[in-house]
Amino acid sequence: MEEFIGGKHSVLEALRSGRTINKIWIAEQAQKQLTQPILAEAKQNGVIVQFADKRKLDQMAGGVQHQGVVAQVAAYAYAEVEDLLALAAERNEMPFLLILDEIEDPHNLGSILRTADCTGVHGVIIPKRRSVGLTATVSKTSAGAVEYVPVARVTNLAQTIEQLKEQGVWIAGADVGAQQPVYKTNLNLPLAIVIGNENKGIGRLIREKCDFLLKLPMFGQINSLNASVAASVFMYEVVRQRMASE
Repeated sequence: MEEFIGGKHSVLEALRSGRTINKIWIAEQAQKQLTQPILAEAKQNGVIVQFADKRKLDQMAGGVQHQGVVAQVAAYAYAEVEDLLALAAERNEMPFLLILDEIEDPHNLGSILRTADCTGVHGVIIPKRRSVGLTATVSKTSAGAVEYVPVARVTNLAQTIEQLKEQGVWIAGADVGAQQPVYKTNLNLPLAIVIGNENKGIGRLIREKCDFLLKLPMFGQINSLNASVAASVFMYEVVRQRMASE
């Protein structure tokens, strides 16, 4: 399986992370300072670079804003849930995972992966059905974070949650209707945070599987945040608590 990714950051991070890249196309009209680092990395990695008309790149990128750079790459290899826990153990850290319950917007997934990379999340778990996977748009929005944050795709989220609990991981659901404010909850423990669908929130079955439900304080009229923004706030609260306890 092969796919195309576009954008300077996405292509650069794919090169740096050692992802299998078959070929890179650069638009003839692209600015030199934009393409120079990519040409240098590609040369170092022995990747073929071809200059082509911008219209050819538009066609390949399929609607992704590519900034004059497109790469043909091997499809993303999804991780296993065990790999995420192994990464935590390897770093000598308490597991810190994200479970995304049917996130459908690739921009949201991309933004979540970007923050996950910044906050040291050991991995993200998504369901195989009714959920966006790792697409070119996700890669572009994540600014290359998709190369560094392992993503596991599972058939049954509820079952996966049970397995995580057996391994001592606590499951916290981010839920607008929750009673417990995130800022008054101890998150300094092996943890997986569940973020729900953009419109419906967390599904009933998954909500029931959570050890506790958390809400963010809301003072405005709208009373809900974009899924990726909410996820970011939760992730950084975990970081804050873990740093405070060191």
